[in-house]
Amino acid sequence: MRFLLSLGLILTGFLLFAQSPITISGTLTDAQNGETLIGATIQLAGTTKGTITNEYGYYALSLLPTDSVTLSFSFVGFVPQNRRIAAKTNQTINIALGTGGTELREVVIEANGIKERLASTQMSVATLDVREAKLLPALLGEVDILKTLQLKPGINAGSEGNSALYVRGGGGDQNLIVLDEAVVYNANHLFGFFSTFNSDAVKDVKVFKGGFPAQYGGRLSSVIDVRMKDGNNKKFSGSGGIGLIATRLTLEGPLDKAGRGSFIVSGRRTYADIFLNLYNKSQEGKADFTPIPGYYFYDLNAKANYLISDRDRIYVSGYFGRDVFAFDGGFFDFNFNWGNATGTTRWNHVFGPRLFSNTTLTFSDYKYEITNKFSGFSFSLGSRIRDANLKVDFNWAAAENHKVRFGFGATQHWFTVGRLKAGSSDGKIAFESGKDYDGIEMGGYINDEWTISDKFKLDYGLRISGFSNDTFYYGLEPRLAANYRLNSNVSLRASYARMYQYVHLVSNSSVSLPTDVWYPSTPGVRPQRSDQVAAGWSIGIGKQWYFNNEYYYKWLNNQLDFIDHAELFANNTLETQFAFGDGYALGAEFELEKREGKLTGWIGYTLGYIQRGNFANIMQGRYYSPRHDRRHNITVVGIYELTPKWTISSAWVFGSGDKIWLPSGRFAYQDLPGASLQPVVSVYGDRNNINMPAYHRLDIGIVRKFKHKWG
Repeated sequence: MRFLLSLGLILTGFLLFAQSPITISGTLTDAQNGETLIGATIQLAGTTKGTITNEYGYYALSLLPTDSVTLSFSFVGFVPQNRRIAAKTNQTINIALGTGGTELREVVIEANGIKERLASTQMSVATLDVREAKLLPALLGEVDILKTLQLKPGINAGSEGNSALYVRGGGGDQNLIVLDEAVVYNANHLFGFFSTFNSDAVKDVKVFKGGFPAQYGGRLSSVIDVRMKDGNNKKFSGSGGIGLIATRLTLEGPLDKAGRGSFIVSGRRTYADIFLNLYNKSQEGKADFTPIPGYYFYDLNAKANYLISDRDRIYVSGYFGRDVFAFDGGFFDFNFNWGNATGTTRWNHVFGPRLFSNTTLTFSDYKYEITNKFSGFSFSLGSRIRDANLKVDFNWAAAENHKVRFGFGATQHWFTVGRLKAGSSDGKIAFESGKDYDGIEMGGYINDEWTISDKFKLDYGLRISGFSNDTFYYGLEPRLAANYRLNSNVSLRASYARMYQYVHLVSNSSVSLPTDVWYPSTPGVRPQRSDQVAAGWSIGIGKQWYFNNEYYYKWLNNQLDFIDHAELFANNTLETQFAFGDGYALGAEFELEKREGKLTGWIGYTLGYIQRGNFANIMQGRYYSPRHDRRHNITVVGIYELTPKWTISSAWVFGSGDKIWLPSGRFAYQDLPGASLQPVVSVYGDRNNINMPAYHRLDIGIVRKFKHKWG
């Protein structure tokens, strides 16, 4: 009898163990306009088990079969929903979350994302709410998401008023900026004073500063993932604005009455050149009149998507932007234009409740061109980089405690470096220089998020990357991140990531200029590499406050700089001007954040230290500070909702002095034969040998919301 009872218990245990998990999957959207919700939370009520939606709004949650469970669906700023379901078979549950603002006078939203952030293995991430960014003070009224990101810890600006980003000691070219997965090589208008991203067309912005997921590669310091809105599939709507320097218009709506598809078109253009042209024409013929140069920029975003079947959705999106600077002085004609064009075609396919795929084809094109004509002589100077990329990504809910992501892709690069043409109208003078390169960059990865227990999660993966032109480079890029929950309010995190970079920005400026040139890895230019470790802790204080503290150390290898007196233009042997060395960066970041209530905002502090060295042709190999080595950064951001119509915001920024390279002395040549003047030559010492004074500023903004009777 005892034997039969033991055997029965063993068989019962075996049957229970042998139960296959079922999967609940689907998509979360905004009930008001049908936009997918990225990073929304799906949680098994009464437990710590849950998941979040991916960048396409899709989720998959594996559970052991049971009679019934209650699932909670929530997202910051939306009213959560609870669904009780019979969890015996695989199911697809699509949820549309509403804000509730049109039905209730006041809505108290319990879900705030703090618990999910405490449970996530992903660290060193800065997220930007575009609705929040539109309330912050903006230069000349133009909302700029890149400048808003500069207010986050660990992200510095190259100079005041510039939208360049320097993340955890990395260079300006070490940021991978993607718009709907297409690479944007120069994300700036007006020589860096504004970014190329129109906030009216942007849905989500996420910045990875470290602990990079395995699906990202190609840059050393950060990934800035920008997602465009999908368009309103409920009704046709429009919005626009007239600012101090630009006007903008956005139109969006459904593609059919069933709401299976939607579109959005958003454009923006400055108009100062229109008034300048009118002024120039009014002054023509007057003595001593010099025309004022004309300048304008414009950009256009467009996107459409359509649900082909319950398992398939197609997305097509594109961006086109251009800056145009022109001066026509009669005998002197100068034109300078630059800009980006990107295109993305994406296919989402659900193979089953556990497997989701995304196939993406992208194209990127960045170029600049300078033309000049005067006194029978003309020249043109330009550079260009074009990419065509194909990649496939898979999300697989392998088991109840394993979420696997894997994929592969390849990019064909075409480079035109420093194309110069010059000549006279009579043909007696003719000169041309410049070189063309190409190369194929490829990569594959696999990553597993392993929930070991309710307190401990491990995220580990491996990426293999390579680059091929006249030579072949490859690299193994391991990724590891861990999260340990001390209790429901405190978590500890650590991460390690290795990154390779196969394309390089040829620039000797601390700001992002349109004349910067992208250059490939060659037999003489090895790919850059970084290794970063980070550790920190996070604490949730009540339901509204979140505190995060991280420490990082980054090793930088095969860094590219320039020898003294480098000749970067019209040089067919550009590699002779390069110098190669190493570097490191370390620092600490502190952030206290409040995302709910009438008063929201954050306080951030960054302590950073950056060094470059071991360059054979620079300072005899001694270490020096790059220009963006700023020791202290403090930001205080506050947004206060006075009434539903009136909002006041402010941002205070403090930065210790930037580095600058100034002469340490000068000497004069004396008694030169036949010289009537004595030339004076500046003497430069070590690079970036001067600290500029500390800098701070306070911006204040007031926003008044209007609602017309027609919407």
